[in-house]
Amino acid sequence: MLGALFVRALGGTACPKPAMPLRVTFTLMEGLMAEDDRDPRSLRVSDRERDHAVGRLKDAVSEGLIDIDEFGERTSHALVARTRGELDAVTSDLPAGPAAGQGTDDIVELKGSMSSVERKGDWRVPHKLVLRWRMGSVKLDFTEARIAHPVVEIELDINTGSVEVRLPEGASASLDGVVARLGSVEDHRRDAPAAGRPHFVLKGQITRGSVEVRGPRRSLSRRQRKASS
Repeated sequence: MLGALFVRALGGTACPKPAMPLRVTFTLMEGLMAEDDRDPRSLRVSDRERDHAVGRLKDAVSEGLIDIDEFGERTSHALVARTRGELDAVTSDLPAGPAAGQGTDDIVELKGSMSSVERKGDWRVPHKLVLRWRMGSVKLDFTEARIAHPVVEIELDINTGSVEVRLPEGASASLDGVVARLGSVEDHRRDAPAAGRPHFVLKGQITRGSVEVRGPRRSLSRRQRKASS
């Protein structure tokens, strides 16, 4: 205080006290510069980014860019990737997007309520099936169907209903993407292959209902084995 009075007596003004020590200011600036210099490949990735990468791998299988074994291997790496560099490595050798013609033309949506639907016998299977059902049942029998795609997606939006999927011999299925609320999801097949062909990917949600995956009926399974021998 005496110093301030002395300055005023000389006709000057007191110097204001620095708002922040200079060392602290330099430390903050150094931190900001360090953030800018970080390698983008070291940044963490989110679940949404991992899902996007897996979706690109599904497209790649459909386009014939990778086979089903490579799809399974790359998908495993994508799901556990922590950084941008690790995730980019999974799709770095793939084109930026699906090839022409891989749009919404090969997506079939089935909708209904308080009823049932069944597909069986000789029918053409699209790349993606979307099931929106309320209070009813859906049965999809792929054992004699015409399946041109190595990977078939089945998206579920089921409320108070059941879904039965019957797969051909040698097919594999992924059920990890199905969320069940007051319901159940079960693959009844014994010794089902982890990476068969074709590969079925089930995802979405089912509320107050069930999703059941089964193999071919015994009589058909015997006929298929006899025909292949």
